[in-house]
Amino acid sequence: MDTIKHLLYDYLVSVGLTETSSKYLNMLALFIALSILVFIIDFITRKLLVQLFTQFATKSKTNFDDLLVVNKVPRNVAHVIPLLVIIKFMPIVLTDFGYYEVIVEDGMKVFAIILTLWIVRSILNALKDYLKTLPKLKDKPIDSYIQVFMIFAWVIGIFSAIAILTGIAFLNFITGLGAASAVIILIFKDTILGFVASIQVSINDMVHIGDWITFEKYGADGDVIEINLATVKVQNFDKTITTIPTYALISDSFKNWRGMLNSEGRRIRRSLNIKLNSIKYLSKDEVDRFKKIQLITPYLDKRQKDIDTYNTSHNINKEISLNGRNLTNIGVFRKYAQTYLEQHAAINKDMMIMVRQLSPTNQGIPIEIYAFSSDKRWENYEYIMADIFDHLIAAVPYFDLEIFELPSGTDFMANETRQSMLHN
Repeated sequence: MDTIKHLLYDYLVSVGLTETSSKYLNMLALFIALSILVFIIDFITRKLLVQLFTQFATKSKTNFDDLLVVNKVPRNVAHVIPLLVIIKFMPIVLTDFGYYEVIVEDGMKVFAIILTLWIVRSILNALKDYLKTLPKLKDKPIDSYIQVFMIFAWVIGIFSAIAILTGIAFLNFITGLGAASAVIILIFKDTILGFVASIQVSINDMVHIGDWITFEKYGADGDVIEINLATVKVQNFDKTITTIPTYALISDSFKNWRGMLNSEGRRIRRSLNIKLNSIKYLSKDEVDRFKKIQLITPYLDKRQKDIDTYNTSHNINKEISLNGRNLTNIGVFRKYAQTYLEQHAAINKDMMIMVRQLSPTNQGIPIEIYAFSSDKRWENYEYIMADIFDHLIAAVPYFDLEIFELPSGTDFMANETRQSMLHN
């Protein structure tokens, strides 16, 4: 070994060069030789390891080893052998430069830490991709847990590197950081909040990847495509991406539509505003006319019979419609809408179907449709709801009712025309 250390040095001194020049030239020659050797070893090791790993991955049944290749785990591991060669032979290169030997040795240790972190990161990325392929875990915030582990790994790696460069023992270095813990907490505040939020989101099963959420505060309305340590990415229905802080999921209110998607139907809840002055009691002739509407013929027959029986038994004076019991056009319309929904092919009959009257407003009296469509797909749901209300809006005049609508310019013009005709 001593012969190799001074192989060129002895020759240069023998030809008349100074000892200092001979030492530097000897170091340079050894460094070039070591660099060439390391390059060759690294090239061969990398090619050999990647090839062997790829062949093994193609033959195995699991796809985890394929993901290891994709995330360059064999390539990164291949750098370990050249690094060991450098650590072994660098003292020979710097045999006459003890001061630089200590510096380079510390540098190699730091590089070893960085290489270890690269390998760990690539393995964790492969593990993350693999876990996302599992049905039970594909909607879990795996990214958050991987990121937390990598943060701790990088923190330990950085602290270890600083301890090596400063010459302070690692435990003593960590102990000294206790005084700066408040600053560290402040720096990593968002990371800590995100980590805690990720755990709570996962434990409480609040959000999965693929869930449709509405977060009005951040303008998000779409599908969750990624959950990581700091942010949640939502792809809105207009294909834009909204980024939400992870801790906002537990500090603010948002709507998750998963319950609807997992249920047997999607809710339809919309109202028709009926003009108050179009509501009236029905005469016998009007009831007979409404009996021609087949959906409510059985109802009107039975209802009118019950009403007539009651009024007769109580000697009700029917010269005034207000006396006794009566049918109203809005009540009959509600029954028609209820029967229509109950027979509609796209409405889930096992879930609530209700047509109800809400409190009167300055825009009339709302008749609310409350039901659930069997088809939950957005485009089909909108079509079903529109089809139902197209029919009901067109049906309103058959019951001598009117839908409230704010007057437009043509209404004012028509009124002026009528007024001028009356004056003339």
